[in-house]
Amino acid sequence: MERHWTARLALLTGTAALAVLVVFAGLNSILLVAVGLAGVVLAAAGVWWMLTHTGWRRALAMALVVAAPLAVLVLYAVAGLLWVVLLSLVLWALAVSAGRAALVEDTEQGMPERSVRPPERPFLIMNPRSGGGKVEKFGLVEKARALGAEVAVLDPDHPQDVAELARRAVRDGADLLGVAGGDGTQALVAGVAAEHGLPFVVISAGTRNHFAMDLGLDRQDPSACLEALTDGVELRVDLGRIDTGGPERAEPGRVFVNNASFGVYAAVVRSPAYRDDKARTILEMLPDLLTRHSGARLIVRAGSLTLDDPQAVLVSNNPYERGDSAGLGRRERLDSGRLGVLGIGVGNAAEATELLLRGSQGRGLTTATAREVVVDADAPVIPAGVDGESLMLHTPVRCRLEPGALRVRVPRDRPGVPHVAPPMDWRRVRRMALTMGRVAAGRDKA
Repeated sequence: MERHWTARLALLTGTAALAVLVVFAGLNSILLVAVGLAGVVLAAAGVWWMLTHTGWRRALAMALVVAAPLAVLVLYAVAGLLWVVLLSLVLWALAVSAGRAALVEDTEQGMPERSVRPPERPFLIMNPRSGGGKVEKFGLVEKARALGAEVAVLDPDHPQDVAELARRAVRDGADLLGVAGGDGTQALVAGVAAEHGLPFVVISAGTRNHFAMDLGLDRQDPSACLEALTDGVELRVDLGRIDTGGPERAEPGRVFVNNASFGVYAAVVRSPAYRDDKARTILEMLPDLLTRHSGARLIVRAGSLTLDDPQAVLVSNNPYERGDSAGLGRRERLDSGRLGVLGIGVGNAAEATELLLRGSQGRGLTTATAREVVVDADAPVIPAGVDGESLMLHTPVRCRLEPGALRVRVPRDRPGVPHVAPPMDWRRVRRMALTMGRVAAGRDKA
């Protein structure tokens, strides 16, 4: 019922946004909209030129990005209609927000869970530097040991093979593995847990905690994740795996819990200069990468879909929600058995503008799902970002899923996976808003 009223609010505020323009601007409202769109288009094109050029061309593009919207605002102010435009925009933003909220399904679509007994010999690996020192801040080591867990604290000054550390614990009798650290470390130990059929605990002590978020865990208080050791339930989730090099030089598969990226982003992160000066490195490398003057040319095959020479590709362990493709961290399910594929291929300012304005509807963005994705290139080795770790992989790179391979132990009581509002669909919103009225009318006639 609440969704119907939210849909009505969306229609009401959307209509009010248009009415404000018509009533207070009259025929000038058409000109206002045209000027505003022109400013947005010029600014979006300026962003593309800024990213694909250097020197004085980049300086001019930056000036255009700033000047275009400012010029529009000045024109509105001179005409005495700036307040009209701002009020209309606020109402329109409210309408879109309400409409998307109305489209969120009420039905619970969480992953199946089952009750389990507490582990007898849990083994946890903790990285004291992850998340800016969350392990120490939340007293995770002491709290875990008080619950009977054996804890191995990594030494940042002496890198260790966490996968081998986990395998050694299994040989010593551990019946549960867990990690307090970043997603890259989570993936390595998750692979060992899946290999031995053991449950795995995620402790949200990393910086972004994408995997923890998609499991519905508390990212604000990592210590709450430790409740999985005493009052936990078990989820079966998919595990991504990367095989590289082809049959003649096959390499051991690399596990991923979130995603693997190829192309522009992976190449930039791989640069030795990126760690010392991220912004400068990005601005220096993007022009050649985006215009395809440097970097490997990719060919991506995902089922029947083929992407020829995309600039960037993201392969995810289960697809991201349509309303949050750019967020790269919202997956309602991790047990669909399918990979998500996001490909970006932009050739000029017009295509870049369309992508910036239309988002997932733009021609430069391809979204798909597949059971297997093969990334090939005109180079024997390509950079890749796997759960935030920069790697060099031999081509072809084959990404696949192992459905239900990972047993994840989570607290019985947890925040849950945040809902992602779907893209705006005015037809569905209108139909939803009018449904109550029609049903009520039908009852009255009866």
